[in-house]
Formats: sequence, C-alpha cells, structure tokens
Amino acid sequence: MNRSSTALRHTSSRSRTSPTLTIVMAVFVVYSLVPLAWLIISATKTQQSLSSSFGLWFSEPFALFDNIAQTLTHDNGIFVQWLGNTLLYVVAGAGGATLLAALGGYGLAKFDFPGKRAVFTLILAAIAIPGTALAVPTFLLFSQAGLTNTVWAVIIPSLVSPFGLYLVWVYAQEAIPTELLEAARVDGSGELRTFFTISLRLLAPGIATVALFSIVASWNNYFLPLIMLSDPDLYPLTIGLNLWNQQGQGIGADPIFNLVITGALLTIIPIVCAFLLMQRYWQSGLAAGSVKQ
Repeated sequence: MNRSSTALRHTSSRSRTSPTLTIVMAVFVVYSLVPLAWLIISATKTQQSLSSSFGLWFSEPFALFDNIAQTLTHDNGIFVQWLGNTLLYVVAGAGGATLLAALGGYGLAKFDFPGKRAVFTLILAAIAIPGTALAVPTFLLFSQAGLTNTVWAVIIPSLVSPFGLYLVWVYAQEAIPTELLEAARVDGSGELRTFFTISLRLLAPGIATVALFSIVASWNNYFLPLIMLSDPDLYPLTIGLNLWNQQGQGIGADPIFNLVITGALLTIIPIVCAFLLMQRYWQSGLAAGSVKQ
C-alpha cells in the first residue's frame, strides 16, 4: 500500500511538470529581465560609451556613481525637484484614492440603500471608459476653475479610482463577516470606529492591492501632467525625463542620454521597494475565506 501511494505521488509530480510550459515561462522571464538588465548596465556607462559599446555588457570607465551625481545636480538639481513633485502626487493622489476606495467599497459591500444596483452599473461603466477619453473634458473643467498648471490639476483627478472602488467592494463582501459587524454594533461601537478598528484590518490585503495599483498609476502618470502643467518646476519625473530626452534631438542638440537612463533607474527603485513592503499584506490574505463559517 505504501509503495503504491509513493508511486502515485511520484507519477503525479511528474505529470505536473510540463516542458513546454517551462520553456514558455523561461522565455517570458528573459523577456521581462532583459530590459531591466539593459537599464542597469547602461546606467554604468558614459555618454560616449553608450553608442560605442555593446548594450548588454559593461564597458570602461565604470560611471554609475558619477552618473548618479550628475543626475542629481544637473540643471541646479531639477531632478530632485521632479522627484519631490512625484512623491507629492503619489502620497496625495494615490493615498487619497486608496482611502476613498476603501471607504466607498466597504460601504457598498456592507450597507443596503436605494439605487445600489445603479451605482454598481455606473462603476463598471467608469472602469470601461479609458482615461484618455476624459483628458480633454478634464482639462476644460480645470481650466474654467483656474486650476491648470497647479498641483491640484494632477492630484484631484487621481483621487478617482473606479477600479479600486470595485476591487474593495468585491473583497469586502467575503473578507468581512456580517456577523462580526453586528456583534460590534451590539457592543455599542459606532460605524466609523468599527471600520477603523475592525474592518480596516480585515481589508488590509485588498487595500494594499488598491494602494499599489494607485501608486504605480500615479508614479507613471504621463498624459495628465503633460496637458495640465506648463511649469517645469511642477513636472513629475515622467515629464521631466522626457524633457531631458528631447534635448538630444535636432540640430545642435546636447544629448544627455546617460542622465536620462540613470534617472530612469533611480525612478524604478521606489516602486520596487513598494512591492517588497506590501508583500506581507498579500501573504496575510492568502488564507482569507479558507475557514468555513
């Protein structure tokens, strides 16, 4: 009996291994890592060696630290200003969008009110509309309000996250038992106190997911700041690096592609850190719903 069960386990483990799937996944891994490898390697090169050496291998001299210093100090340290602007847009925009999505999704999941089905349809419609289709109406609206070329022109539109609202709504329906909320109400806990002391902890994996999506969207936001802002001191990193990249085009251009590449490398570091910091919240939510109530 033991021999047969052991043989069955070995057969099952062999049947789960697919050479074709392994090859396909390896191709996808290489496809994903090669651009990152090129970025890291290119950030170690000078402007001259970028065009005179092989792109996927190092060359002399090793200029990574010199490129970082030049990036941070070029044009009176405008890169640091762009970094600060991006952090402001992410903290205010993505943070506000996450908070609003958590409050709205929780309310829609755990409270009944007239028109709830219409709200659900409206949210799905908002998810289906691409952001570029709303760019011109948003610009005209903010132009009439006198808010263009201000930080509010980037922050306020970022507060609206229909997908985040829908995600928290769906997650809250399963993650928060209704019996737990009823017990808190019986004990005299108010709705806000119940949300911030009980529900918020249960929603942590879902909120972390919405936060990460919002952070990435705000960090990589390009089109909205492009049409809303005209002052370089208000640019985020996406617009600023593109401004540097355009300096290398045309007659009499002064290319600084080594600084553009190094700036791009510095730009992805905070996003990688955000992924690493939020992993524990996803892992803590893997067992949600596994216990029968």
